[in-house]
This record gives sequence, C-alpha cells and structure tokens, in this order.
Amino acid sequence: MTSLAAVRRTISAFALAALAGAALAVPASAEEEPLPVSVEGTDSVNLSMHPEPGEPGEPGEPQIELGLRAPGEPVPDENGVTYPIHQGEYTVTVDASSLAGVAAVDFSRLGGWRGCSVEGLVATCHGYEIYAGRDYNDLGGIRLDVTDESAAGDFGTIEVTAAGEGLAFTGHTVDVLVGGPELQMKQLAEPEGFKAGDTFQAPLSFRNVGGLGGKGVVLRMYGSRGLSFPSTYGNCWYDPRDPDELFGSSQALCVFDEEFAAEAAYGLSAPFPVETAGFALYDVMSYSFSAVPADQMADLLAEGDYRAGTGPALGLVRLPDADPADYGRFAEMDFPTKNTFDLDLTGERLRARKGETVSVDVGFANHGPAWLALLRSGGEPIAFWVDLPRGTTVTTVPEGCQAADWEGAEGDYLCRINTPILEDASRTFTFGLRVDEVIRNATGRAFFAYTMPNEGNPANDSGDIVLNPRGRH
Repeated sequence: MTSLAAVRRTISAFALAALAGAALAVPASAEEEPLPVSVEGTDSVNLSMHPEPGEPGEPGEPQIELGLRAPGEPVPDENGVTYPIHQGEYTVTVDASSLAGVAAVDFSRLGGWRGCSVEGLVATCHGYEIYAGRDYNDLGGIRLDVTDESAAGDFGTIEVTAAGEGLAFTGHTVDVLVGGPELQMKQLAEPEGFKAGDTFQAPLSFRNVGGLGGKGVVLRMYGSRGLSFPSTYGNCWYDPRDPDELFGSSQALCVFDEEFAAEAAYGLSAPFPVETAGFALYDVMSYSFSAVPADQMADLLAEGDYRAGTGPALGLVRLPDADPADYGRFAEMDFPTKNTFDLDLTGERLRARKGETVSVDVGFANHGPAWLALLRSGGEPIAFWVDLPRGTTVTTVPEGCQAADWEGAEGDYLCRINTPILEDASRTFTFGLRVDEVIRNATGRAFFAYTMPNEGNPANDSGDIVLNPRGRH
C-alpha cells in the first residue's frame, strides 16, 4: 500500500528544480539552525494482569502510539498539496530492553508501511520526510502483553531516540508498570417501579483487580439532559449542563484521598443521588472510578467549570463480599424506561377549484411528557409518510421530505424529523398542491408506519388531508 508520504514525494520535476534553485540562492555562509523535532506519544502504560480477549488470531490494539512533532502546523498550498518542511534520512530507535522479563513487546505496527528492523527488544525505523506539526508524522504503535514471567509491580521503560542530519531531536520515555491499580465498576440496574421525576440513589462501587493497591481515587459522574446531580457532598465538585446544549451533560467529580488494597472492593459511604426530570426517558448515566494520586487531583478539577459541593464528605467503605461477576470495565445505564411521549400528526381540510394551487399543512407535535432523544444513535431521525389526495400534483415539497419513488415505499412522500425531539416540540410541513381534478372528499393522510415504543397515545399518530370535503367545511 502506498503511503501518504510517498504520494506527497511525487512532485513534478519543475517543482523540484524550483526548490533546488531557491536553496542555491542562500549564501553559503548562512548556515541553517537544525530543525527542532520532538518525539511524542503515550507517557505511561499500566499493563493489566487481566487483558481483554481479542479476536482469534488477531493481535491486540497497541497501547503506545508514537509520532514526531515539528514546528508550525501543516498548511496546503493553493492546489491542496502539503509539502514537507524537511527532506533527508533520519533514524528513530525504540529501545525496550528494560522490559525483558517484564512484558512481551510487539513492534509489528511500528514504522507504518515501511516497517522497522527489529533485533531483540530494539526497533530501528527509518524516515525521509518531516512535516510541520504532528498530523503527518505518525510513527505507529507498540503492543505490550504480560507473559508467564510477568508479576505485579514489575517496571520498565521504553526509550525513544532519533537522529538525522539537520535535525535536533528530543526523545521520549514511556513508563511501563505491570499489574498496577485497575478499577472495575459495579454494574447498575434501574430500580423496580422507578419513574421519571424520581431520584435514583445509586449504589456506586469499584473493585481493584490490579496486583497493587494505591492511594487516591477519583469518581467521575456523567448524565445526559434528563439527569442532574444535586450538590450534596463536600468532597465533590459539580459542573451542571448548559441548558442550551441538548447533547450536553451534567458532570460531577469526587475526590477520595484514601488508600485501597489490591483485589478488594469499595463502595461509597452513602448512595450517590441522581435526579431525573419529568421529561427524562432513556437518558444516559455513566460513572467511573480511577486511581489518581492525590497530588494530581487539582489538575482534574481545572479541566471543567466545577463548583464545590456542600454538606458532609462522601467516603469509601470496603466491601468484603463483592461478587466479581458484578463488576466490569465500564458502567452505564439508560433510564428511566417507563416514561411516554405523545407524537401527534395532523392534516388539513380545505376546498379548491380546478387549476388552483393550495398550501396544505401537515402538523407534527410532541405533547410529552417525555422527550424522544435516541441518544445512542446520535440524533438519528424518525420518519413519517404522507399520502396526498387524488387529483392533485405536488408543486412544492417541504424541507425534510422527499418523493418516495422506490419499490416498497409505504406512501407518496417520506418526511424525516431529527432527534432529539423535545417534550414540547412542534413543526409544520407545508406541501404545495395543484388541483388537476375536483374529486369530492379526496382524502390523503400523514401517518407513522408503526407505533414506536413508549408512544403513549397511538390514536393520534395519523391525520387526514381532505380536499373538497362533502358537506360544510
């Protein structure tokens, strides 16, 4: 496979000559300073003693990604071509010798399409072009795995250095720890009988499956639009959702400067309250515990617009009888599940003479009480169909609708509405119709092809469109 870098090297002879001419125009006495280039990438790896199983026969994903950063940012020319800022051979050496007996090292994804030569636990990679910035200077990844010799507490480093004429490299070190603290979260379930507007007293806990204990734990909470976290605890900080961001989230961060042991489980000294709004439906809540040294906790608080909570501090309590089967790497739940929305489609009744063009409004509304978010699909639209009355020709199609001219279509037009759909949303779809033939009581309709789960009132999921109705209008 031809690399992006190789493609960019295919420059016309004219361009190369121009570049060479420009270089010759520089006085010989004006020697250029070496180009400063730094090796960047993953700083540390906590190598799990319980790795996730991968696909049979497939190597696991690299935990370490490396690349080069040069001054500036890549800027394409008027033809959209981005040129390197340096051309000339350079060598990158990745030395993982100190991991002998600590971990198995896989260099197969290092060096991209060119690969790297490997001798023992040292890989040597060659390059030719360097671009401004970081994006085009990828070095690839390294995969680490525990072996039969690995033991909790084993430690080593990977040293990355580089050299090349006209280049001044800054190297990089990756620290590797085997069996460090590794926290798994207890899986949660919606309480029986729970409904929108209730407060979920979440029994949060973690289990350290790592081979080492530690000191310092951070709890992170996330809740979508229908969820919020009352500022109850003095060692928690709260960042409420911006009300103008439908996909925004409420967040909370709690700090525990406490010790925890290996192969042990801990729960909160009190349940963590999660309030649900009256419109909440399949809102997303997730939480995670992380092992964070106490001296790094202040940095986490600076990442958001957090406000300190009030009240007593929340603590950790060791749980002697925690079932390992109840814990996993991620913990999230979608709730409440029992709320309903009321989607309503309405048509229109009107009279028109032959040859006349009229506007026909199809109304859509959600009467709540719940919103329809479809958060897991990221705004996937819902759709309804429109059949138009006989004897008419469409002159105007509203935005969001299209002619259903494919086999298997269930109506004349298909109209889509993006989600989330708020609990009080409404919208009008206006069709322009020319009356080609006056047919008494010519009837079409707007309708959903099926009743959606959590629809509280299916009776108004369709509305008639009637032209020239019999009797009074």
